[in-house]
This record gives sequence, C-alpha cells and structure tokens, in this order.
Amino acid sequence: MISPISWEFSYPYILTALGCGYLLGSIPFGYLITRYAGLGDIRSVGSGNIGATNVLRTGKKHLAAATLIMDTGKGVLTVLIGSQFGPDIQIIAAFGALCGHFFPIWLRFKGGKGVATSLGLMLALTWPIALCSLATWVAVIFLTRYSSLAALIASALAPILAWYFSTAQIAEFYTIMVCLIWVRHFSNIKRLLSGTETKI
Repeated sequence: MISPISWEFSYPYILTALGCGYLLGSIPFGYLITRYAGLGDIRSVGSGNIGATNVLRTGKKHLAAATLIMDTGKGVLTVLIGSQFGPDIQIIAAFGALCGHFFPIWLRFKGGKGVATSLGLMLALTWPIALCSLATWVAVIFLTRYSSLAALIASALAPILAWYFSTAQIAEFYTIMVCLIWVRHFSNIKRLLSGTETKI
C-alpha cells in the first residue's frame, strides 16, 4: 500500500499519523454523551456497545443522533487533517482512527464496532461510495430492522465499489476496514445465524 523512499525518513511521519489518528478515533462520544446526560455508563445498557445504536436503546433519540454525528465527524476530521500531508498519511491516519475507536485507551481498549467512524472515513475519502453504502444500510434496516445486518452488508459493498471506482490504495484500506468491522460484529453474526439478534 505504502512505498516510502526511505523508511528511516518516513517512519516518524507514519507513526505520528497513526498516533494522532488513534487519539482522535479513541474519543468515546457515546460514552461521554450519555454520561453527561446523566444516564450512567452506556456499557451497562443493551449490547454494552458505545455506539449510536446502543445509545438509541436508552430511548433518547437525540443522544443517539449526537453520537452518530460525532462518531462520523471524527472519521471525517481525521482524513481531512491527514490529507494535508498526502494520500499515504491520510490512509495511515484513517487506520489509526479505526483502531482508536475499536480499542480506546480511555475505556481499557473496549470500544465500539466502527460503523459510524468508518462512514466518516469513507465520506472524506470517497463520498459517492459512502453514500451508496449508506443507502444500502438504510434499505437493509427498513427491510429487516437489524442494525448489525445492515452494517455488515453495507460495509462489504465499500471495497467492491472502490476496486472499480477508486484507487487500489483506498480499495485495500476498505478491505482491511471491512474485515475489522466483521470481526467486531462476530457476536452479532452468531446471533443473526441463531435468530436471536435484537431488532431496532
């Protein structure tokens, strides 16, 4: 994916991009928003996830919307900042943001499932592909009411479209991103197969 001229010259920039992306991605907005609203620890609700879908289970739609917007926003912001230093750096920063959301140091490395943050990354990298994935997510939600199934199908679409309509570098990153999202949804996949997954 990345072919630096000199590793000795490049690695400080790569590590800085990865670290800054991680710190930005690790901000647990769902946890912070619900704490600030007086709802306690969102990890004790529903699936225990810190994402917007689980925040919605508190019955506070405005808090779920705020979580969705801010988790998406940190993905967008990461790529916009990284893009000032070139395409390689923005991809590395984007990967760092994903890792930060999945494994935030502030919550003992137990974070979210990366759907909203991934959407933000895609909006900044390839907005037409992001909108196609978003439309797919909405359609699957409408038909099945399964948020996890919608996330799995919509995310899987992204690298396929990227291979045809974007660069190889972005397609490779989306492939890695989708693999991580699917791994994070392993328990959801088991429940979907067994018919015990919770609907929205």
